[in-house]
Amino acid sequence: MKKIIETKNAPAPIGPYSQAILVNNTLYSSGQIAINPVNGNLIIENIEDETTQVMQNIKAILAAAEMNFEQVIKTTIFISNMDDFAKINNIYGSYFDENNAPARETVQVAKLPKNVNVEISIIAIK
Repeated sequence: MKKIIETKNAPAPIGPYSQAILVNNTLYSSGQIAINPVNGNLIIENIEDETTQVMQNIKAILAAAEMNFEQVIKTTIFISNMDDFAKINNIYGSYFDENNAPARETVQVAKLPKNVNVEISIIAIK
């Protein structure tokens, strides 16, 4: 059974998609970018703040599904500049226990929505 996960603590979708979908015990999130859900502003002054906002948006979606980062089994990270990888990885890594970190891929892309520098999606299991 498919359940739409929606929270005001993460950015509203900017297209025809849901923030996340829960199917049985598996949560699939849409890619999150650094939109502040309170005021709708992009947080792109520096890659650290941008990545932190993305991870906070993911945290809010997980909470809406009554889940947390310990239940994340897979992430996908899209970045516009691989030179930012170390900074993104440092912030990203602070949200996970290194001994129980999820599987992941990180891919450099030509362009992301709203010209952001990082977009992350997750899969989590209850």
